[in-house]
Amino acid sequence: MQSPRPLTLTCGDAGGVGFDIAISAWLARHGESVPPFYLLAQPGALAQRARLLGVKLPISQTSPSEALTVFADSLPVVALENPQNADPGCALAENTAATIESIDRAVSDVFHGLAGAVVTLPIAKKPLQDAGFAFPGHTEYLAHLAKQNIGINVLPVMMLAGPNLRAIPVTVHVPLADVPSLLSAGKIINTCKIAINDLRTRFGIREPRIAVSGLNPHAGENGAFGEEDASIIRPAIEALAAEGFAVTGPLPADTMFHPAAREKYDAAVCMYHDQALIPAKALDFEKTVNVTLGLPFIRTSPDHGTAFDIAGSGKADPTSLIEALKLADKLVRRSEDARA
Repeated sequence: MQSPRPLTLTCGDAGGVGFDIAISAWLARHGESVPPFYLLAQPGALAQRARLLGVKLPISQTSPSEALTVFADSLPVVALENPQNADPGCALAENTAATIESIDRAVSDVFHGLAGAVVTLPIAKKPLQDAGFAFPGHTEYLAHLAKQNIGINVLPVMMLAGPNLRAIPVTVHVPLADVPSLLSAGKIINTCKIAINDLRTRFGIREPRIAVSGLNPHAGENGAFGEEDASIIRPAIEALAAEGFAVTGPLPADTMFHPAAREKYDAAVCMYHDQALIPAKALDFEKTVNVTLGLPFIRTSPDHGTAFDIAGSGKADPTSLIEALKLADKLVRRSEDARA
């Protein structure tokens, strides 16, 4: 059953593959059962990219409330106020205002009941930060916008969700050298609790099982390769277990991701970015989706970046975006059914 509200899709960086895969996702709407969405962008910039791709693309400049009506016959676009330059292949400073505007408006549309969930196209972080964007990426900015709307802090948790693995990093966009000092039992406990709550309420897993990785090789091997596994990670797991949560670890990361191991848990909580994302993307890069847990709204995204080198070439694979749209729609419908 189709959700009564469309999904809202941010524009990402107009110089990257975001427009390419948005166009491809709409073109695949029937064969792939893509749920209705509208794109927050400049219609002229999108049309420019479609011409470059050699695609005949009907575009309807519309409002969120009209997107469901026009989606079958044209790609709904809600126009931004800021200009966009869709020249492919590079990150342009002139596009940063539109990139941020699209995120702001997407979140606002969800809070005002105009859209069911936020789906984001890839952004280039360096030009945004050069323009004064004070956040490491989407995840942290979405938490900032959530606080503006609900008045309280939220802890956003990144999860890569694919057909064969859900993987969650405790620390995200930080240098690897900083990870040990940033880890704490409290941070691990909070990450696991947010994951468990969202797996229950949005993914429909009644009693989620969480496997927690160690930080060091062999999970420290009784202190032979570091103390953090025993002094930080194990106490967090023991505290969670004492509250009745199904949490195991710390487990050696090199033996957590083979098929038999994955059958024993519903999500893996890892200590740093690559420890979680490498296995998730290696197992199924195309169908893995980035999901932000802990937000008061649903947000998904493709699991890849802007890919400036292939933007406008027709080589960009829309599969991860299509999966992100499908998952967002599924989570919206499950949440609505739970409230009914």
